[in-house]
Amino acid sequence: MGPSGRCMQENFAELRRLVRLALPLVLTQLAQMSLSVADTVMAGQVGSVDLAGVALGTVVFWPLMLLVSGTIMAIIPTVSQLDGAGRRGEAGEVVRQALWIAFLGGICLMVIYRNLTPLYETVGVDPLAIPVTAAYLDAMSVGVMPLLGYFCMRYLCEGLGWTLPAMLIAGSALLLKIPLNYWFIHGGLGVPSMGGVGCGWASVVVYCYQLLAMIGVILCSRMRVACLFNRFSRPDWPALRRLVLLGVPIGSSIFAEYSIFSALTLLIGRLGVDNVAAHQIASNVGGLTFMIPLAIGMAASIRVGFNVGAGNLAAAGRSGWVALSMSLAFAGLAALILATAGDVIAAVYTKDFGVQVLAVQLLVLVAIYQPVDNVQGTAIGALRGFKDTRVPFFVAVGAYWLIGFPTSWALGFGYFEAIDFGIYGYWMGLMLGLTVAAVVLVGRFVYLTQRADLVSLLARR
Repeated sequence: MGPSGRCMQENFAELRRLVRLALPLVLTQLAQMSLSVADTVMAGQVGSVDLAGVALGTVVFWPLMLLVSGTIMAIIPTVSQLDGAGRRGEAGEVVRQALWIAFLGGICLMVIYRNLTPLYETVGVDPLAIPVTAAYLDAMSVGVMPLLGYFCMRYLCEGLGWTLPAMLIAGSALLLKIPLNYWFIHGGLGVPSMGGVGCGWASVVVYCYQLLAMIGVILCSRMRVACLFNRFSRPDWPALRRLVLLGVPIGSSIFAEYSIFSALTLLIGRLGVDNVAAHQIASNVGGLTFMIPLAIGMAASIRVGFNVGAGNLAAAGRSGWVALSMSLAFAGLAALILATAGDVIAAVYTKDFGVQVLAVQLLVLVAIYQPVDNVQGTAIGALRGFKDTRVPFFVAVGAYWLIGFPTSWALGFGYFEAIDFGIYGYWMGLMLGLTVAAVVLVGRFVYLTQRADLVSLLARR
């Protein structure tokens, strides 16, 4: 077999490995995202005020949650490189230290979520939605600790290359969430009718279930090899420092991307509940499609990390390129569906015809940015496999906040005379930021695949 034939064979072999890892991750991410989709859809059936209230709560809850959960995501590249080096037994100590980070971060989140009403009043969002938003966030704050604990243990399984448990738990959680939402929204059997706020209390129950289920998996499966529950660990400051230095840029990068959606939602809140509702539908659908490249990026992080730990840089590069190809292929399919079935999708979320029309127009923009969104989401995952987190953080901040957000502000608010695109301008600026991020992150990946010395230096962090 010639060199080209061997290369093709190696690429297909890597594709099979990535698919085995990524498919459960895709289903996990879709199920996890669908928990928020269920909130949006079911609150929307109550009315536009409840939909806007839940939307305004969600766009603050998740960026801050992802800042902390993204920080503890340092577990994945750390554990995957230990796995590649044949040191699985050390993975449990990594997670025990990450749980201390989750605990401290969770306390901060709970305090913040319960004191955000002044922010909404200052921004000037529709006052009709603020009481629903505040009550929804009060409920969601109760679920912070179990959710972060679940993420720590999920990342352990994924870092060791076992992605099936999280898929099964997330899928069953979604099946639990829908009837709980209905019960708490409409009341009955001793539970008062809470409207959109009921979605928050349903989430608390679901997060507790996910944590308990993941503990059971680790105690009763091959994950016992990590020795997570063998002993209690006090804070180990050097270990915590390593995790924080690796994880904070990951969490901050995720926060930079998701928070721009939140900031735009808050600004669009000035345009009224109909615009917020349409924007939330488009954001929700865009977030749902993004779960696939995000999951592929997580699989790439595992495979790249494993190959780096095994000392095979060529295989690490191959893992990243195959993942990027998978992500682009999905982008084409997603764009086609969004561009042609927008009216059907919007009708699932709301019965309000005016909101439907506006949402369909925004979904066309979501379809257009699919390729760049997918590429940047997968590329940043592949870079994490190298433990390269600081440069992607600066790329994210620059692309989203120094380029995308000012452009959104200028086009959406009519900063330039005679150019006022309204809600569409916000999305156009977002597309520009994603494009810049995609180009620079792929360039960074190419650079690392040619620098064995730098990859080795990053691996020693």
